[in-house]
Amino acid sequence: MSAVPNAHSGQSGRETYKVTVPEILKKKSRHEPITCLTAYDYPTARVVDEAGVDIILVGDSLAMVVLGHHDTLAVTMDEMLHHTRAARRGTQRALLVADMPFGSYQIDLTGAVANAVRFVKEAGAEAVKIEGGEKRLELIARLAENDIPVMGHVGLTPQSVHALGGFKMQGKTLPAAEQLLRDAHAVEAAGAFSLVLESIPAEVAERITAELRIPTIGIGAGPGCDGQVLVLHDLMGLSFGVHPKFVRRYADLRAALDQAVRGFCTDVVKGGFPGEAETTHLAAEVREQWFTRQKAGLARSSTRP
Repeated sequence: MSAVPNAHSGQSGRETYKVTVPEILKKKSRHEPITCLTAYDYPTARVVDEAGVDIILVGDSLAMVVLGHHDTLAVTMDEMLHHTRAARRGTQRALLVADMPFGSYQIDLTGAVANAVRFVKEAGAEAVKIEGGEKRLELIARLAENDIPVMGHVGLTPQSVHALGGFKMQGKTLPAAEQLLRDAHAVEAAGAFSLVLESIPAEVAERITAELRIPTIGIGAGPGCDGQVLVLHDLMGLSFGVHPKFVRRYADLRAALDQAVRGFCTDVVKGGFPGEAETTHLAAEVREQWFTRQKAGLARSSTRP
């Protein structure tokens, strides 16, 4: 890893280390677990980055956890670029990866490459993530040829929710598991630098991980992957609806926010906020002049017909 000065305010003079694509590849050969979390804006990206996460993924999951959609299909290129730019400003150490949204790479190869270039050139992404196995070979290869690192994604691919019949575990039958293995090898052969394995049996994920030279990042794929990823809002307890089995909550920020908001409302209604600690007054001499002028103004207005 190369040393870079830390540009985050309040940390000048301290050096940190930039995680790069080659470093992620080395982590697999060194058997070092890889950590990955989603982030969609400046404050969350900065917190995740400063906590030491290796990869920050600006996931199309923002459609659901940030924008309130029922699935990931509705998020647009402009929205993904907007959120990637915001996360870029909060990211210094981690490798920043952006999800290519549904429709941005399925139509034609030329348009897909152009959209990937936008993520790198306009939004500051250091890699893009693309869902799909063997059917994405040509696209992954073309991006790799043009020096755009690609993170693959097989198993439960949320952009294929309609074709899959819902958010369901994949690879549960022998033919399906063997297809996942073929997809994984195809993604590696095409030039991807890593591969997300989502919602597949642990035994299948372990076999894929053992056979690939590139690292696997699991989500609902058991402990045998080279790394793990979670959606930050799930981890923080800020997501709504049904929670997948593979999610572990490390905090309950929803309850904390609820308590904070209710406390604010109560204090305002009862006159407890703002208090003296949150209030600024005029300096004594200015205050005296202020009240003197106000009294004089009131006296003048009372004498008017």
